[in-house]
Amino acid sequence: MENAQSIWQTAAILIARLIFTVVFVMAVSFKFMDMGATAGYIAAAGFPFPLFLAWCAAILEVLLATAFLTGALFVPAALAAAVYVIFLGFSFHGPALWAGNQAEFGFFVDHFVFVAGLLFAAVHGPGRVFAVKWTLWPDRV
Repeated sequence: MENAQSIWQTAAILIARLIFTVVFVMAVSFKFMDMGATAGYIAAAGFPFPLFLAWCAAILEVLLATAFLTGALFVPAALAAAVYVIFLGFSFHGPALWAGNQAEFGFFVDHFVFVAGLLFAAVHGPGRVFAVKWTLWPDRV
């Protein structure tokens, strides 16, 4: 017998999914508004092929937003997003930048708070409401 979700649990899960979706939609929107600026930011961090990487990031963010919105492939998407966010934290706000700008430490720590939410979401899944039942692990739906 499946555990029933209360109304507040269902609402909290849906709100969390919507927040994850909005964060990634906002991120990809900024990329699409000025892919050149995103590539410049990536190049400034020392990465090669910045325009290619900017497009890769945009595609990943569209896929993540879609997964969070629909619930399809939710667990692998949440885990991939957690890895991506940790990568972004270290790459663009890591310890090498803290001496030059103390605010970078705050940006760095914020990434870990987001990762904590993503890991929690990965453990608990997309919920039972408004979730496409498309998963890599059918026994966990």
